[in-house]
This record gives sequence, C-alpha cells and structure tokens, in this order.
Amino acid sequence: MKPLFRAYGDRLIPALLVSLSFFISVRLSFAGDAWTKIAPHFQPSAEFKGQLGSSQSPLRFGAGRMARTPEEWAKRRAEILAEWHQLMGSWPPLIEQPQLVFHEQARRENFIQHKVTVPIASGQTVPGYLLVPEGKGPFPAVLVPFYDAETSAGLNEKQHRDFGRLLALRGFVVLCISSPSGDARKPEPGRAGWQPLSFLAYVAANCHTTLAQLPYVDAARIGVTGHSYGGKWAMFASCLYDKFAVAAWSDPGIVFEESRGSINYWEPWYLGRDEKVARKPGLVTPASPRTGAYKVMIEQGRDLHELHALMAPRPFLVSGGAEDPPKRWLALNHAVAVNALLGQTNRVAMTNRKEHGPNDESNEQLCLFFEHFLKPAKPAKN
Repeated sequence: MKPLFRAYGDRLIPALLVSLSFFISVRLSFAGDAWTKIAPHFQPSAEFKGQLGSSQSPLRFGAGRMARTPEEWAKRRAEILAEWHQLMGSWPPLIEQPQLVFHEQARRENFIQHKVTVPIASGQTVPGYLLVPEGKGPFPAVLVPFYDAETSAGLNEKQHRDFGRLLALRGFVVLCISSPSGDARKPEPGRAGWQPLSFLAYVAANCHTTLAQLPYVDAARIGVTGHSYGGKWAMFASCLYDKFAVAAWSDPGIVFEESRGSINYWEPWYLGRDEKVARKPGLVTPASPRTGAYKVMIEQGRDLHELHALMAPRPFLVSGGAEDPPKRWLALNHAVAVNALLGQTNRVAMTNRKEHGPNDESNEQLCLFFEHFLKPAKPAKN
C-alpha cells in the first residue's frame, strides 16, 4: 500500500485518500473466519478469468492512450467522473450539517431502533430508521436505501430484504431510508438535466455525511448496500461518492442489457429522463426509443464498467441473482485490472444465486463481506 500511496500524492482527491488511509490503518486479517468464507468469491471461474468482453477498457483515456501508472489512473479516473457527471447533471453542494430528526425509539433484539426523518437535499427529507447496536462504539456503519425503509429495517414480511436488521445484529449502525417522494418512479430531481440515479447518489452522499457526524460512528468505516432498485442506488452512490469505504450491490443489473426488462436504466426514473420526450415505459423499441442521458451513453459506447472502475481500490461485492449471473465477470474484470494497476488484489467479488431475490446464503455472504472489510481484525490466536 505504501508505494501506491506515495505515487498518488497530492493529485488524488482527498476523499479517496481517506478511504486509502482506512485500509492502511486497519489490519485486514485474511485468516479470519469471514475471509475464509468469502475468499472464493473474489475469483471468477476459469471460463471468465481474465476475459474482458467487448467493452473498452476504462484505463483508456478519451484521447486514446492507456493509463499505465497509478498517477495516470488518477487523471483518467477524474476524466471518467467528470464525463458521467456531465452526462447526468452536476451535483449542487452537499449539505454540510445534516440533522436527523428523532421521533421515537424501541429496543429490538440487540439494538435500538430510532424512527427518524432524514435530510437528503435542500428542503427535502425522507422517512427512515436508524439502528444502533448496544455498546459505546465507535461502530462501522452502513446506509441501506430501498423503496421503503421498513423493509430494510425488517419491519414487514418481505423475506430476505432486511439488510439493515441483519447488519445491526452484527454490530453495525445502519441507516435505512425510503425512496424520495415515496415513489421510486418519481424521484423528483427538481433540476433540468439531472438524471434521477445521479440525484439518488447525491441523496446517499448526504446520508453518508449524516452518519459520519454521529458521535458513535467511525466516519472512515461507512459502507452502502441495497437490493434491486436499492442496488442500483447503492452502486451509483458508491461509485460517484468515494467516501463510501465499501459497497455491496444486490442484483441491480451491473451492465446495460436491453433484453432484460429489469435492467431498465433507459427508464426516465433512472437515466432516461428527458425534458422534451416522454417515452412509454418498457423495453427499448422503435416505438419507445432511448431517451435522455442513457441514449447518449449508448451512442458513445459507454457501459457501467466505467463506474465500477471508480471504486478502485475500495472493495465491492456484487450479490448476483437472475440479473447478474457469473458472466458479469466480463465487466468486473475491468475493475480487477484497474486494481491490479494500483497493486491491489481481492477488491472485487461476486456471489451468485438463480433467483433475483436474496436468500439466507446470499445475505450471509453480504454480511460477512462487510464484517471483513469494515471491522478491525481480531487478534490472532496463539
């Protein structure tokens, strides 16, 4: 890690320096129980090992040359980030001092549940739940966005989507938030040219600040995760805002694939928002063509592997289901290549199941991933 850190120097953006310093300061014990169980998922099968598919490498600058050193990657990374923000709409300033409003609390299992109102943008809030483990802390923390906060907090009957509850049981502070405006299809960006997924990432960035300012949270150990719609939200949040130390995305569809109706980034509530054109929801067809930023991205030959690369060297997990089968390693191998340039291994993982919905096994793997990367290693046994 030290040679990489020196190579970046002052040219690496401060937030990424914070993430790197965290990995230097916390000893990651690869002999721990969590690592033993999740280690196999950091390697693709022989069929996909080293295979990059037809997508252009994110290491290639717009002018055509390749980034071949950590210093050059820092410049290329800044170029990718600027291009995606230009396509999706630039962010306004983040909220400097977001304040949770606490309404009521209840003891559940081994944590305290607080019902809260969460500031997400200027003049906007969403309902949520803050789950706080017993003890003094400082604790690692995870943001869990979803359609409704109750599901993530484990307060309804939707099985296996209670990521917040499961992580709180393991000693994480968790903030579960609902979709802005209460309707995932109407996120109300409020600014011309601002794509909803970029807005959702901005919301998550403000929630990171909220968590980081809590006295019992370690600001260097904050991750983000979500399932499906929440997985898309978590992916864009962690890729666009590098203060998230780690991330896990549950079957969001990590590439553009127009044959899959659930990988619907073309919809106006994701990347297809267009002030002049209102497309009919559904698959892309001649009668319902691409619109908004998504249309431009496809015309430019872009795909989401460019965003994945922005995570390096921060670890991320794809908890893959029906939308993200093992062949997604063709995209993930690009992020592996970027990490290799930075001298990093074991930063990209994928688990797989047949169904879209999570299950006991995939949830255990997701929780172990966060335990391994966000909790200090236990002393080795003599």
